[in-house]
Order: sequence, then C-alpha cells, then structure tokens
Amino acid sequence: MIPRQPATIGRPELALFLARFRTLVQYRAAAAAGFVTQLFWGVIRLAILAAFIDGAPAASPMTPSAIIAYVWLSQACFAMLPWNLDPEILALVRSGNVAGELVRPLGLYRQWFCRCLAARTAPPLLRGIPLLAIAWTAGDLPLPAGVATAAAWLAALAGAALLCATFATLMNVCLLFTLSGDGINGLMAAVVTLGSGLILPLPFLPDGWQRVLEILPFRGMVDAPFRLYGGDLPLTALGSILAHQAAWILILGAAGWWLCRAAERRMTVQGG
Repeated sequence: MIPRQPATIGRPELALFLARFRTLVQYRAAAAAGFVTQLFWGVIRLAILAAFIDGAPAASPMTPSAIIAYVWLSQACFAMLPWNLDPEILALVRSGNVAGELVRPLGLYRQWFCRCLAARTAPPLLRGIPLLAIAWTAGDLPLPAGVATAAAWLAALAGAALLCATFATLMNVCLLFTLSGDGINGLMAAVVTLGSGLILPLPFLPDGWQRVLEILPFRGMVDAPFRLYGGDLPLTALGSILAHQAAWILILGAAGWWLCRAAERRMTVQGG
C-alpha cells in the first residue's frame, strides 16, 4: 500500500527540483541550438507582424514597441510552455518502470511537479538570457518603462512558470491512463501555442475568441505577462493577472493530484 504523504512542501521537493535543474543546465549544445532557432523565428515573426502593421496601421491593436517586446519575450520563454510531454516520464510509463517511482518517499505527483518546474525554468534561462541580451544590445527590445513595470513583469512571469509546470504535470499524469502520449502531444501543441498567444498576440484574434481565451488558463502563460512588460496592459492589471494564474494553478493542481491518486489505486504494471 502506498503511504500518503504529508501536505507540507519542504526540503525533499527543493532537493529534487535542484537535482533536475542541474541536470538540465548541462545540455548546453541543445540550448545553443534552441537559441539559434528561437532567434531565427523571432526575426520571422517580427517581419510578418511588421508587414501587417505597415499595411493597416490603424487596425493594429498593439503599438509597435509592445509587439516587439511581446515577440522577443515569447521567443525567449518558448521552452517554458507545456506543449509536450516529458520524454523520460513517457518512457517510464511505457516500460512499467514507473512502479519504481511509487516506492520513493515523495509522492508521485510531487515528484513529477518538481521535474516539470525545473523543465520550465532551466531551458528558458539557458536560451532566453542570451536571446534577450542580443535583442537589448541591438536596440530592438525596449527596456521596461520603470522599476515597477519590471517588478510586475517578473511577478507575472513567476506565476506563468508555476502555471506552466502545473499544466505540464497534469498532462504527464494523463499518461497513467493511456500508454500513448501521441494524442496529448498533438493536441496540446496546437491548443497551448494558439491559446497562450505564442503564435499571435491575443488582441489580434477575433473578439469572440478573446472572450473565451480570457477565461482559459493559457493567456496567463504568455499573453498577459508579456503585454504587461510592453505597456499594452497597465500596472493595475497585475492583480487580476496573478489572481487568474493562481486560480488556475489551484484548479489544475487539484485535478492533477486527484487523477494521480486515482491512477495509483488502479495501476497494474507488468501484469502484477
């Protein structure tokens, strides 16, 4: 029988997060390749949006400086988005070795959340810092309007990282009910990138879409934090942004924990 874990969060979670974080920062070649890719696509996205603005300046719902900030920040934080499954967790579930995770002193959901949080912080730091440094140095990325704006953006970005990690953990928990993650990967790659505003800032979408996406959790991953940085959203919107993120973190976290407990009770590994 799997013992229940206490509800407190402490040193075991921190140790697991740091161990996974240190592992991920070792992949410098992958980070360099991701940096070049994100830099290239950032230039492409800016060119497309610039062509749109030049063709109909009055129709643009965002200022050019806000769009530039939005594009570069979203490219820098691309790896933070939960649009795919953890390949190591997928391999554990398919092979049956996930049973070994169940005998660890830390609960399965907490283990996977710590892994997902590390995966949503280490790669963006490795790729994003050089990318933003180049954009700032080239004068293409405007600096925050002030200290208050920078602090508000960092707070919203921290909320976005927690929201992305919580959503990614829920995705991984769903693997316990199906051995194939192809459907999850295929669906979430489209839903998350479109719903978060990564493909196109949400103000450019039809009004009906915007009303729906204002409610869903995805806007708190990209759109809201980066529009706040560029001044497209006022500082007074920070409270509602953080409240939206916190509400969805609680909802998705509770759903993931409940599903994980349900899967642990019914799990069958290697016919045993």
